[in-house]
Formats: sequence, C-alpha cells, structure tokens
Amino acid sequence: MELAHSLLLNEDALAQITEAKRPVFIFEWLRFLNKVLITVDVKEKQKKLVEQLTGLITCNPGPPTRKLLAKNLATLYSIGDTFTVFQTLDKCNDIIRNKDDTPAYLPTKLAAVACVGAFYERMGRMLGSSFPETINNLLKALKSAESQGRSEILLSLQKVLSGLGSAAASCHRDVYKNARSLLTDRSMAVRCAVAKCLLELQAEAVFMWTAELENVATLCFKALEGSTYGVRVAVSKLLGTVMASALTPKQAAVMRQNVKRATLEEVLELMSTGFLRGGSGFLKSGGEMLKGGASVSREVRVGVTQAYVVFVTTLGGQWLERNFATFLSHVLELVAHPRATQTHVEAVYSRRCVSFALRATLGGLLGEKAQIAAAKEICQAISKQMRAVEAVVSDSSGENKGGAADVSASQHVMVCALKELGSLVQSLSATASPLIQEPSIGLLETVSSVLLHPSMAARLAAAWCLRCVAVALPYQLTPLLERCAERINSLKSSPEAVSGYSFALAALLGGVHQCPLGIPHSKGKMVVSIAEDLLRSAAQNSRLSLHRTQAGWLLLGALMTLGSSLVRYHLPKMLLLWRNVFPRSQKELEAEKARGDSFTWQVTLEGRAGALCAMRSFVAHCPELLTEDVIRRLMTPIECAMTMIVPAVVKVHGAHLKASAAMVRLRLYDILALLPPKTYEGSFSALLRELVAEFTLTDNSANTTTSLLRSLCHYDDSVLMGSWLQETDHKSIEDQLQPNSASGSGALEHDPSSIYLRVPAGEAIPGPLPLGVSVIDASVALFGVVFPHVSFKHRLQMLDHFAECIKQAKGVRQQAVQLNIFTAVLSALKGLAENKSTLGLEEVRKSALALVMGALDNPNPILRCAAGEALGRMAQVVGEATFIASMAQHSFDKLKSARDVVSRTGHSLALGCLHRYVGGIGSGQHLKTSVSILLALAQDGTSHEVQTWALHSLALIVDSSGPMYRGYVEPTLSLVLTLLLTVPPSHTEVHQCLGRCLGALITTVGPELQGNSATISTIRSSCLVGCAIMQDHSDSLVQAAAISCLQQLHMFAPRHVNLSGLVPCLCVHLCSSHLLLRRAAVACLRQLVQREAAEVCEYAMSLAKKNGDSKENLNITETGLEGVLFGMLDRETDRKLCSDIHDTLGHMLCSLAVEKLSHWLKLCKDVLAASTEAGGAVAFEVEKEEEDSEKKDEMDDDTMFTGLGEDDKSKPSVAPRWVTRVFAADCLCRIIHLCENADKNHFDLAAARSVKAKNPKGDLLVLHLSDLIRMAFMAATDHSDQLRMAGLQALEDIIKKFASVPEPEFPGHVILEQYQANVRAALRPAFSPDTPSDITAKACQVCSAWIGSGVVSDLNDLRRVHNLLVSSLDKVQAGKSSSSQLYSESATTMEKLAVLKAWAEVYVVAMKIKKEAESKPACPLLIMLVQPELPSLSRLWLAALRDYALLTLPAEFASQLPPEGGAFYTPETIDTARLHYRTSWAPILHAVALWLSNTDFGALGGPEEPQPAPTNTGATMGPAGQVFPQGPPTPNKSHDELVKDRMHLLLGVSIEFLCFPRPEEPIERVMSCLKALCTLFESPRARKHIAEDQLLAVELLNVLHRLLLTRDPPSIQLQVTAVVQEAIRAAHDHLEQLRSAEEAGESAGALGEGGEAGELQPGKSLVFAAMELLVFLLVRHLPRVSARAADSPGHLPSKPQQLSEHGNRLVAAALSILAELPALCSPAGSMTILPTVLFLICGVLRETAVRTLDGSVPLPVPAALQGIKAIITSPLGRVEKTQQQWTSLVRSSLASVPSTDEVSMLTAITLFLVSASAELVGVTPLQNGCMERFRNCVLALDHILSLSRRPSPRALSTPYIHALAPLLVEKLRAAEHARPRTHAELQALQEGVKVLEGLAALGEEQNRVQLLALLVPTLISYLLDENAFSTAPPASKGLHEFALQNLMRIGPLYPAAFKTVIGAAPELKTRLENAIRANQASSKAKATARQAQPTVQATPTIKLKTTFF
Repeated sequence: MELAHSLLLNEDALAQITEAKRPVFIFEWLRFLNKVLITVDVKEKQKKLVEQLTGLITCNPGPPTRKLLAKNLATLYSIGDTFTVFQTLDKCNDIIRNKDDTPAYLPTKLAAVACVGAFYERMGRMLGSSFPETINNLLKALKSAESQGRSEILLSLQKVLSGLGSAAASCHRDVYKNARSLLTDRSMAVRCAVAKCLLELQAEAVFMWTAELENVATLCFKALEGSTYGVRVAVSKLLGTVMASALTPKQAAVMRQNVKRATLEEVLELMSTGFLRGGSGFLKSGGEMLKGGASVSREVRVGVTQAYVVFVTTLGGQWLERNFATFLSHVLELVAHPRATQTHVEAVYSRRCVSFALRATLGGLLGEKAQIAAAKEICQAISKQMRAVEAVVSDSSGENKGGAADVSASQHVMVCALKELGSLVQSLSATASPLIQEPSIGLLETVSSVLLHPSMAARLAAAWCLRCVAVALPYQLTPLLERCAERINSLKSSPEAVSGYSFALAALLGGVHQCPLGIPHSKGKMVVSIAEDLLRSAAQNSRLSLHRTQAGWLLLGALMTLGSSLVRYHLPKMLLLWRNVFPRSQKELEAEKARGDSFTWQVTLEGRAGALCAMRSFVAHCPELLTEDVIRRLMTPIECAMTMIVPAVVKVHGAHLKASAAMVRLRLYDILALLPPKTYEGSFSALLRELVAEFTLTDNSANTTTSLLRSLCHYDDSVLMGSWLQETDHKSIEDQLQPNSASGSGALEHDPSSIYLRVPAGEAIPGPLPLGVSVIDASVALFGVVFPHVSFKHRLQMLDHFAECIKQAKGVRQQAVQLNIFTAVLSALKGLAENKSTLGLEEVRKSALALVMGALDNPNPILRCAAGEALGRMAQVVGEATFIASMAQHSFDKLKSARDVVSRTGHSLALGCLHRYVGGIGSGQHLKTSVSILLALAQDGTSHEVQTWALHSLALIVDSSGPMYRGYVEPTLSLVLTLLLTVPPSHTEVHQCLGRCLGALITTVGPELQGNSATISTIRSSCLVGCAIMQDHSDSLVQAAAISCLQQLHMFAPRHVNLSGLVPCLCVHLCSSHLLLRRAAVACLRQLVQREAAEVCEYAMSLAKKNGDSKENLNITETGLEGVLFGMLDRETDRKLCSDIHDTLGHMLCSLAVEKLSHWLKLCKDVLAASTEAGGAVAFEVEKEEEDSEKKDEMDDDTMFTGLGEDDKSKPSVAPRWVTRVFAADCLCRIIHLCENADKNHFDLAAARSVKAKNPKGDLLVLHLSDLIRMAFMAATDHSDQLRMAGLQALEDIIKKFASVPEPEFPGHVILEQYQANVRAALRPAFSPDTPSDITAKACQVCSAWIGSGVVSDLNDLRRVHNLLVSSLDKVQAGKSSSSQLYSESATTMEKLAVLKAWAEVYVVAMKIKKEAESKPACPLLIMLVQPELPSLSRLWLAALRDYALLTLPAEFASQLPPEGGAFYTPETIDTARLHYRTSWAPILHAVALWLSNTDFGALGGPEEPQPAPTNTGATMGPAGQVFPQGPPTPNKSHDELVKDRMHLLLGVSIEFLCFPRPEEPIERVMSCLKALCTLFESPRARKHIAEDQLLAVELLNVLHRLLLTRDPPSIQLQVTAVVQEAIRAAHDHLEQLRSAEEAGESAGALGEGGEAGELQPGKSLVFAAMELLVFLLVRHLPRVSARAADSPGHLPSKPQQLSEHGNRLVAAALSILAELPALCSPAGSMTILPTVLFLICGVLRETAVRTLDGSVPLPVPAALQGIKAIITSPLGRVEKTQQQWTSLVRSSLASVPSTDEVSMLTAITLFLVSASAELVGVTPLQNGCMERFRNCVLALDHILSLSRRPSPRALSTPYIHALAPLLVEKLRAAEHARPRTHAELQALQEGVKVLEGLAALGEEQNRVQLLALLVPTLISYLLDENAFSTAPPASKGLHEFALQNLMRIGPLYPAAFKTVIGAAPELKTRLENAIRANQASSKAKATARQAQPTVQATPTIKLKTTFF
C-alpha cells in the first residue's frame, strides 16, 4: 500500500500485484492524490498525470473510484493549466455518446459522466460556452440509459447546474422537461436523483415556482406514491423548498424577471391538495369526490407532511412567528376535512401527521418567548372550536343539520391542538408560568372546557394537556385536582362531565410521579371517596351508569400509580370492591348468564374490565404490598374472570358487546402477565385455549396482526426488515407505513387507562394501539410468560395446532396467522431462555423445528427474519451439539442446492442466527463451512437481496465467533473491499451490511491492530480504505457505519486514525438532517474527546476558518465545537443523542476547562445570559433587530438569524432553552471543582495577579469571580425551578471555595465581601411564600454556608440574611397544619428539616467563633444572633432527633412508632421522610450536643421548663412550647432522668449510625457525628453518665473500632481517637473519684478493672476494648510493631518508616491514650496489660525514631517518651503485691530501648534513669549497658551531652559521672583548636560547659577547686583576642561571648576556688582581663546589639515539643 503513496501512479508496482488487488491499489493512489494535489506544485507533472487519470476512465472503475477519479481530474485542472481540459471533456462526451450498451462498458460510461459533472462543479463558467452541447449530450444519454445510468446522469446534471448557476438559463427548461417524467421512475434511486437535480434547478429556474408551480406539486405528489423513505425525504425537500421559493423569491431572480409572487394561501392550498387528495391530479377529482373516492395513499400524506416541515424550516423561525396564526389554522383545517378522516384509523394517521408538522416546526424553530405566543394562538383556536361545538350541542331544535359532522371533525382538531399545547407547555416547563398566570389567555379554562366535549378523544386530549401543565408547573397540580374533584361532584348528572373530569383526575394522578414534591396525602382519600361514590351511584341512573362505572374504576386505577405508601391505607376497601364486581361462585356465574339484557351486560363487562385494569395498576405500581395473602385474595376475582371469558354472551346479546368483551380479555391478560404464573397454574389449560384462539384469529374474521414481532426480533436485523425507520426524526409518522396492522395508529381513545400510565421511553404521549391489536399483543405476551410453565404434552399439542392453523388458512389470512403464531413462538422461546428451562422432548422439538423450517422460505421477509430468530433461540434453549449440527447441516444442504432468492436468504440468515445464539464455542465446528458458503453468496451480483442477507449473517458470525474468526479475517476483508468498490451505491442495504461486517472484523482483530507486522498493517490499511469508501457514500446510514468503524479503529489503534480528516467530517455531520448520522458523529466525538480533546477542538476550529468563505454553513463560530454542541442541545430531542452530547461536553470540560478557562466561562455565561427576558424569541421585526443589536451584545452571534431561504442547514439558532441553561449551570459547578483539583492559585487572588502579570495568558478562576457570581445569580433568580436549583448549588460551591480567599488590598477582609448584595438578592426570592419546598431547602443550605463562611463579620449585614432564616423558622414553628398545602407532607418535612439543619450549622459555627474569641477582646459575635432563637431551636432540634431515632428503628419495631406521626412527619409519608431526616440529622446532632454541654444538659434553660429560667448569658427566655407539636406531655421528670433520656437519645442515634454508615454517606456526616460525641464528653454530666455505664462505653469503643476498619480518611481516624481519649479520661476521672471516696476504707487496692485477679473480660472491659482499637491503629500505620510481623519468615529488619503527617498525629494520639490505660486498672489488672503497653511503646520508638532533614523528630517520639514517663512515675509501682513484677518489667523495657536515633534513645534512657527509683535501674548490667551507649555517643556526636545534666539520686548518678566526665572534658578541651562551625556544634559545647558547671555545683567544697581547674581554663581557652574576634565566624564569636559571660558568673559564685585557679596560671589571667576590657570598650550600642545576637536562638536541633522532666 505504501507504494501507492506517490504523486504519479506507480505503474511498475501496479503491474506486479494480482488482478484482484489492483482496484484497491488504484483507489489508494487516488485517495493519496486527493490529499496532496492541493499542497504540491504540479506544473511539470501535469501532462503525465492527466494521461494516467484519463487512462483510468476506460479501466472499468467502480463507483467510489470513479467519484474520486473525477474529483482529482477536476482539482488538477483547477490548480494547474487548463489547456487540455476541453480535449478531456470531448473525450468524455464521446464515451457518453457511444452506443455500446453492454454491461461491461457501463463503468467506463459512468466514469465519463462523473468526470463531466465534477469538471462543471469545480470550474463552472471557466468552461465557457461548451455547456449546451454537454447538457444535451447528457439528456440524450438519459433517454436510453438503464436505472443506474439514469441516476448517475441526473446527479452529474445537478453538479453541472450548480457549477454554472444562472449562466445555464438557456438549458433549464430542457433539463426540467427531461427530468420531470423520471420523478415517477420505478427505480427509487432514480427518483431520489431527480429530486436532487430539480432541487438544484429551482435555485435558478424561476418558472419552477411560478408558472409550473402546480405541475411541480402534482409531480411531487405522484413521486411520493409507493415511495421509500429516502425518496420521501428527497421529494419533500424539493416540494417544501419550491413552495418556500414561490412565497419569498430569491432577490436576484426577481430582479431579472418580473415575477408574480404567490400568496401564502395559494401555496398552502396547493400543498393541502396533496395531503387530502394525493397524486390523483385535479381534473378527475370532481367525480371521485362525489363517490367519496379512495383514500389518499399514506406515503403521499407522510411525504407532504415532511414537505410542510421543510417549507416552514426554509422560511425560518421569524417567518413562522409572524405567520403562525395562518399556518395553525391551515394545518388544523387539514385534519377537520372529511377526506382526511374517512375511517377511524385514517383519522388517527392524519392527526399524527398534523401533530408532527406542528411539533417539528414549533418545537425547534421558536425560542421560548415565541413559543408562549404560539401557545396563546393555540388556546384561541381551541376556544373558537369549542364555541362552535357548544352551539351545535345546545341547538336541540335540530336546525343545524351538518352539526353532527362538525362535532366529529372538531374532535380531531381538538386532539391536535391540545396535544401540541401540552407538548409546548411541557417543553417550556416552569418558563410557561406566564401562560397560566395571565387571565387574558385563560389557558386552564379553555382546556377544561374541552373536558365537556361530546367526543371521548377530545376529552382525553384535554386531560392529557392538563397533565402536561401540572408536570411543567407542579404548583398547579393540587389546585387542578381540587377543581376537577369539585366539578365532578357538582356535575354528576352529565355523562360528559363525569367522563371528562374523571379523565382529567386520572391524568393528573398519573403525572404525580414526575413531580418530585408530590401531592398532599388527603388528595388520595378524596379521589377514593369520589370513585366509591361513582361506583355506588352507577346503578341509580341508566343514562349515566356506563360512564360512572368507567370513571370510578379509572380513578381507582390512577390512584394505584401513587405507590404503596398511599394505597396501603385503602387496600382492604379495594379488595372488597374487587370481590364484589365478580360473581362469587360457579353457580352465581351460571345464573348470571341467564339474566340481563344487552345494556346491563355492557355495563357489567365494562365494570369488570375496569376492575381488572385497576388490579393491573395495583400489581404494577405497588409490588411491596403484594404479599401471599393479598395475591390469594386477588386470585378469587381473577379466576372468576378466567372462567367467564366466553363468547356466549356476545352471541346472545349482539355483536356490539364484542368490544367490551375484548376489553375484559385484554385486562385479564395484562394482569396475568404481571403475576407469577405459579398462582394460576390450575387454569392453564383453559387460559391457553383462549390465548391460542386469540392470536390464531379463530373467532376473528379480520386479519389482524400483532405489533410485537419487531420488538421480539433482534435489533440488529432491522436492516433486513426496514425497521430502522424508527430511528429517524420522522419516526412518529413513518410508523404509519409499517406493514403490521394499524401500525403507528396509537391514540389515547383506544385505551383510556394509558392516560395515567408511565409514557414509554422516547414517546411524547402514550399511544395505545386499537383494541383488536392490543388484545392480540397481550395474548402473545402472556403466552410467552405461561409457555415455560406448561407440561411437554400441552406444548406438543399447541405446536401441532399451530401447524394445522397455518395449513387451514389461505392467502392474506395465512400471512396474518403465521405472523401472529411466529411472534407467539418467539415470545415463548424467549421466555424459556430467560427461565433457563428446556424446550422439551424429541417430539416437541421436531414439531417446533418443522414449524420454523417451513417459514424459512416464506416470501415475506419479516417472517423469514422471525423464523431465523426462532431457530437461533431454539438452538439456545435446546443447547445440544447434535441438534445444532443437524440444524446447521439442513441449512448447508439447502443453500448448496437452492437457486431461488427466498430460500437462499432465509437459510443464510438461519446460519447467522445459529451462531448468534450459541456463540463461537458452540458452533465452532460449523464455522468454516458457514463462512465459505456465505462468502460465496455475498459475491452473487445478480441478486442484491441475497448479498444483503448473506453479508448480514456473516457480520453476525464474525461478531459471535470472536477470536475464533481470526483465521478468516483476510479473505473476508478482501471480499468486503471488493464489494465496496464494485456494488452500485444505490443498493444501500448491501453497503450497510458491508459496514456491519467491517465493524465486526475490526473488533475481531482488536488491539492487534496496533502492531507493525506486514499482515497487520495490510489489514489496517484495508480497514481504513473501507472506511474512506463508506464515508464518501451518499447514504447517511452507510456514512454512520463508516464513522462507527473509525471509532472502533480509534479505540484499538488510536495512532493510525487521522483526526485531522475525521474531526471536520464529524463536524459537518453534526448538522446532518439524519438522526442516525448525527448520533454516530456525536458518539464518535464522545470517544475522541476522552483522549484528545484539545486536538479535536483545534481541528474543528480550523474547519471553521477554512469554511469561512465557502457557502456551506457549518454553524461553527468562534465558540468552536463546544458552541455547536451547546446549540444542538436546544434542537435535539433524541434521548440517546442528548446524553452523548452531555458526555462529550463533560469530557471536553474536564480536559480543557482549566487551560481555556475564560473561553468556557464565556460559553456558560452566554448560555445563561439568554434568560427568558434577554433572548426569548427572535426579535419580531428585522428593523427592530438591527437597532437592538448594539444593546444585545450579550447575545452571541449565533442567536442572530442567518439569511433566509438558504439551505436547510442554516437552522437559525434560538436562544438557549432552559434545559441547556441548567446544563450550563452544572458545567459551572464542574469548572469550579476542576480548578480546585488543578491548582491552588485558582483560589488565591494575590498569587493569581502575580501569575497574570508574568504571563498575560495565564487564566485563573479567582480573576473571574464576578462572572461566577453573576452567572450563579442569573440562574438562581430564573423562572425555571430546575435552573434555580442549579444556580443555588453553584452559589453554594462559590461560597465554600472562595470564602477564605483574602483581599490583598484590604488586609483582614475577604474578596467575597463585596458581593454581599448579590448573594442576598439571589437568596431572597427563594424564601418567598410561593417557592417550592425543594428550592427553599436548598436556599437554607446556601444561607447557612454564607453565614458560617465568616465572609461577613458585621452583624448588621449578617442580620439581613439571618432574617431570612428567622422567617423560615417561624414557618417551622407554625406546626404541621399549614393552611394551603400544595405539595405532599414530605415536602414540608424536607423544608422544615432543611431550616433546622441550616440553623444547626450556623449555631455550630457561632459556638466555634465564640470559643476562638474567648482570648480576643470582646467583639459582637454571631452567637448574639442565634441566642434569641435557641430556646425554641433546641426544642425543635431535640424533637427532630427523636423523630430520626424512631425512623431508624428496624422494620420489626414498626408497631412502636407513634400512630399520629412525629414532630415533622406524618405516618403516610414515612418512607420519603426517612430520606430527608437522613440528610439533615448530623448537623442537628452536633448542635444539640453543643447546646447540651454548654447549658449543662439544659439545666440552664431548656425546653422542658415552661417558667422563664435564666440562661447562661443572663438573658431571660419567654415561655416555651406553645406552638410546638410535642408528643404526649411528659410528666415532670427530675433533671437526672432528663439527662439520662437525652444521653440515650444522642448516644443511640450516634452509635446506630456509626455501626454501619453506608459507603455513600458523605464524610461530613460521620465527622459531625464524631464531633458531637466529643462535644458531649465535654459536659461533666455526660462524662459521669458514660463512666457509670461501662458497657455503654465498651459498645461505643467497639463501634468506633468498626468505623476505623471501614473508613480510611485520616480526619475521621483522628476524630475517633479524640472520642476514645475523652471516653478513657471520663472513666479515669470517675475511677479517681471512687478511689478518693474509698481511701478511708481498706479496699482501695482492688478498685479499677481487673480486680484482685487481674483478669480483663473481652466485651465487658473498657480497657480491653480500648487496647483492641489502639493496637489496630498502631499496627495499621506501623505494621512492624506487631509481634506477628516480627516473627514471620519474610520479615527483614529494615529502616524505620517515615509516616505521613496524619499518621504521625494518629500514632502519637494512640500512644498517649495507651499510656493512660494502666491507670484505669487495679494493680493486678495493670500488670496484665503493662507488658503489652510497654512493648508497643518501645516498638513505636523503634519504628519512628528517625530524624528528618531539618533535624526535627516525628510526633510519635515525644508521645512515646511522655508515655514512658507516665508509666514509670505512676503510683502502681509502689503497691507491694506487684512491686517485684513491676520492677522487672520496667527493667526489661529499659534494656530493650531501641538504638535507632541516638537523640531519642538517650532521651528515653535518661527518662528511665531520672524518673525511676534507684533500686529499679541500679542493677549493674543495666548500668553498664547504658554507660556503653552514652560513651559511644559522646564520642560520636557532641550535642548529646545535655542529657547527663539532671539532678537525680546520688547513688544512681555516681557511676555515670565517673564514666562520662573524663570523656566530656576531653571533648570540651578539643574545641579550643577545632572551633565550632555551626550553630549546632556551638550549642553542644554550651551544653557540655553547663554539665561541668552542674558537676561543680554538686561537688563537695574540698573537691571544688579541682573541678574548677577543669572548667575555667577550658572557658578561657575559648576567648578570642581582639584581632581574631573581628574576623571570626558567628559560631566562634558566640562561643567567645558565652565563655565570657560564664566566667563573669562563676567568679562571684565560688570566689575562693576561682582565685586559686586563676592564680595558678598567670597567662589565663591576662587573657581574661583583655577580653573583659575589650568587652567594656566596645560602645554600648554595639554591646547591646552584639549581645542580642547569640540570644537569637535558632531552632534547637532536638524538637521535643514537651518537656518531660
């Protein structure tokens, strides 16, 4: 392949390769040429190149090759010389004229055609006057060409026309005349090509949209008849564009000719003829109209609908806004026309078309403001219709004859208008509030008036519209429910009112699940009472009985959707109602059949259907209530219903009961499918008989087919069945054209119960299919559920019966029966596979196999698909190798012999399905045969259908075989390439399957693709070539396949995918009109940006620059790819696509936001700034737009409209919708979070400014703070509730992250201070009374964050935000019964708890500030604001904690919960309330603990005493407890009992939580809980309580131990140790008190744990629990401390560990607790634990005593030393009994002090020596060991000497002095010559001197002279003479100063001895005197300065934080 990469074709290389590879080589060369031509100079090589390229024209190039060839030739001429261009053109024309019609010559001809097109497209008018000849030549060829030639010639003509533009005017009519007739060509590809050609023509040919307008329209309608999807898209685009041109002609064209413009009415009238009459023309329509003529073909109607959308889109949003009223009335008239609604199904189809046209235009083109205006228009249209209907209904005299027809027509208008109104309101969400609030519009009144419409469809549509309003604006939900309830009660006697208002109630109840805040519980009771009332009164009035029965059951069914928490209360009543509807026994059933007339039967059947429907709803929505008992009680009526399914009633009472009977069956099947089959095993045989009769159409004369086959077949097979149509933007109307019965005719009136069910994903409105289809669907689904539980005998009977049914039926009916049977069999096989059960014995298999094999050669492709699928599923279920082998063999034989297309396709699919379901391993032995057969079939050029099916199966095999396929990759790949290069592009299915194969092959080779071996690189380049061919294909599905192949390649071999080519291609596809292509492009981008976001963005921007001048409108502006994606979010409705866009933007944000901060912030800001006021719709008048553009700088360029009438890609952007704005606000939070992880400078203004100064491009978040606040503010004050939530969240993040950032210019202040007003303004609206609870709750959180952040210190400023919280607190104190409740009780709970939580957080912060401020001068504190509220707050907090404690009880204690609920929750909402309590209890607990410990457990003023009690500040409290909903009044308890209760509450809550905190619990919650415990222990009462109840303390420690095991964060572990320490200290204090009390008695010895015996009991002993926890901590951080680790064989003694700072603190804390433990024990007990304690302390010393670089010692070391001291000095050593044991322990631990870091070691030894008694350490071996160590060190390191100067018992110190003094003197003497260089050395010498001084002081008088004789000369030797002094280093000078001072001090101390020494050596004397003189002479100032110097002590080397002595 590399040889192909040369400018000229490498002919030698070409000659050497095999024939088969040549086309690929040539294609690869052309691809290379295409890339390099534009970059190189071709002057000297042009001639040769032209020769080579023109030579290729005659070499039979395939479609992709000829396309590239033409492109290259055209490029070559346009950049090089154009001398020979006419020769080449003539050559091509000659080829086209050639009369040779053989297939062999065709490729050459087509290549010439392609070249001609490319020349004109590229060079256009440069080719001068040669065009008439060329065009005529092409038109002549067109007449005689076959279909492939026709489409190619037309596409070439299109290029010629586009290149020449208006210059070709003379030929326009010829082209038009010749092309026009081909619009109805039998080849669909030709129709598409004509449409494209005419679309190009109409841009310049004025006559097409003036004189010929009607003809063009008629032609288009005819072209749509019998069309495929591709044709409909192309033709509708042509029709829509022509119509738009007729209305707003292009300026240039109008200037040239005096054009009469068409009016809007004329244009719309023309299009409506297509919608209503189809392509029949106008002349003959008169007579047909009279006869009621045939209905319009559906394809035409769907095509015209798409044309409407193109028409409006082309004219643009502004046009639509101005002409919306006309457009609306026009499309609504369409659906009112009798021709559009001849049958019910046709009417539904027409309605769906009109709805689509409205949704596609209104939903996408209009901004939010314009949508509100459109909604007003729709409201007016509805009320106008409704007035007309009311006139007809009230006109009883019957004068208005046509009235009835009007009413039936008006229902369809109503449905369309209401459906669109509902969709509009729902998409506007909370921004639709002006629509509801403005009385002039009266939306709710208008919609409610339709609830009384005589037609059920209109009533249902109105109910649905109300549901949309309630979901969009949840505050309307409760008022609407109340209003409907009130109306239904007052209008009981009108059947329409009962029906309409019950629909509305049901719809509203169904919408509750989309409103997170819910509805008040009482509304459920209200609905139940209405429903009961309706059912009870149904029998009273026969005119109303049917409506009332239906309404009552509908309401009960809707009630079930509210879930178990509500239904639980009504269940007994429901069970009773259900039982009463059905006869109780068989006898009653028989008696019933004999009675009644047709009307009573109808009511009975409807009632039973309704009851079953309510049951189904119950089973589906309340699974928790389905206990064994309830199911048993449900089964009674259900079994009765099963026995009742008999057609007898219908036979007796007439066929009009058929529908009601069918409805009962439908409901029965539905509910049985949801219940476990075991419950109705007894009725299987009767039930199955009924089900089989249902779908084999036994009693049904219509040939109805099920709609489930599609969903049961595999999604991948859609290419064979054409169901990929469901994946387009036109899905909702294209569904009408699918082959099964009533496909796409879903409508609410088919099943009213769907109004309250969940809407299926991806649909806007529920659309149940007509009853006939639904019953069959339900029977098929239930058959699949029951089949796996049926005996083999019955299975066999049914399968045989199926075969018989198929044999009996004939023709169309046979197809229908077969489809239904296959769907049922598939459903059954799927059920078997899911249940992991087998198919059955040999006979059953044979029967099933015969059934399936028979359908593999059925002419209907859908049946063949189903048969293949069934075969695969059977293989899966049987799972035996022999069975699979025989099935495969059967297909092999068939494929070898069969020649007909049908069986070849069927059996090839069978092979694919076998492999798909048994996987590579199961079918490995057939792989070779399957592949060889399918490869052969795929080359069958005679039938494209066979190729498609074979390739599809091949793709399945490649997919399922995985690595086993590796050996077949090369042949398969070369076949795929060959086919891609040769199959005509019009066979798109073949290309799509090739794409699937290529993708599967890439996956098979997988990561190997990165390799560099020859074979791999060949495979890789083949894959890339294949992708390139598909990328150039005209069909969007093939392009999508190419993109997904490249995506796979990029995943496995990212280096080899060229992003510079791929990204621009993806960007172009983002604007594609094909959903699948946009999806593929976004999915691919999503993968690319995960790795290479920066490159992707750069390539996208470079594309924007390149395309700035070309006419393709790419929508990429300076906002780059991100901007385009944000724009797409506003237009796209597809779920998958939107979530991919979100992910893509998310990944881009993660990679780029920090580097391109201002760019991303501007993006978010632009999106957020378009709040509804700024840019709602596009401005109404163009002139106005231009004036405003200055003001609207905020609005980005892309909100301005691009020129009208351009290509439909220039979709005008609308201002971002609220969903996009919410996403932008989330992005903002993510950006802040990313910056936090990236660089601390983002949150430091001073640092940020200095960075910016150094590097102006440096971009730091703190510099954008004002923008951040502004964005959060805009979001938090928007109309949309979701956006307000996101804005408040952003605000909270900003406050938390920036609260501590100081303002460099005003020290002592923070930068957020200047934004107080913004924060207040953003918060205030959230506290207004009509704000939803969730927003208020969020705002409370922001308030507490703001107050607690300490940003504002001035109390007056704080008070403003604080007042918001005070107002909320008043709301909380108002108790449960708030007057008007809109939302459920749990919403109130959420709000109240949020307020209490916010107050708790503020109080915690206030107390913290108060504690810190105790040392500072008094200033106004935050606590002053909280103080006045504390009395009521503390009461509410305690109540909330009490609730929480009750709610956390396990389920088995449910009976203990108070029946009337708690302080803040009601018993009905208990489940949701739990969640709210769970989020807010922790801060409340902390606050309560603080309050209790500060008020001595409420003794100083607490909630329980009503009389005013003085609080600790001396203020007085008002009477408490008036409004608070307390439980039963507590009898006055003593304060001690209160303390006990509260302790138990707090400890209970804490321990329950800490026992098992969920992993997802935030750390803050755990910390709050631990801090609360710590705080609690500060109160003496609490300490006493926990110390007295030792088991409680033990349990607490065990729980904390568990917490340490499960939670890693160091902060938690430190907090845990703090709690443990407090607990141990509490126990210690308690013990001390007991001991002091018992001192008088004798038994003091045995107090403490361990008693006399010294045993500690695990589980009861506090000391044991503490030891467990501490040992775990120490071993976790220092594994080598553990004895086990030391003994393990792999243990090597190694260096001590360096712990993290947290680790150090933890270990230190643990040691200090450890040292306190012996004191808790009795003497015997302490002897039990002492060895462990000492072992651990010594172990930690050994592990951590190592000096860091700066000479400091880690924290655990001082802690260990401290512990040693505590133990040695403890009084336990003096207890006689244990003294000996104690002594030996201490001795052995002294002996084992480790020798790692000398400092610590010696400190430890010294501690032993100094603290312990003489007899303890006075044993000779110990002494010798210690001296040895000291000796070593004194020699080694000078600065150790300090450690020997401490007063200690004489007897002990004497040997040490003897041993060490001589060494010391030697060291000191040496310093005279080796003067100290560093501060450390100086310090060591100073210490040494101090030791000698100490010795001198200790010695007896007679020895003192000798001692001074050692000391004084040493000191004098340190003095320098004056000259030396000035040049000496600082350390040396310091020594001089020190010596001088000491001498001056010693002299007066021991005058006699001093004199003696000085006198003995006169030279000493003179030296001393000189020094003193020099010292005095130096001036005072200098002296002071110099003296200050040595006292500035640098950090000492040994950082021992505490003094131990």
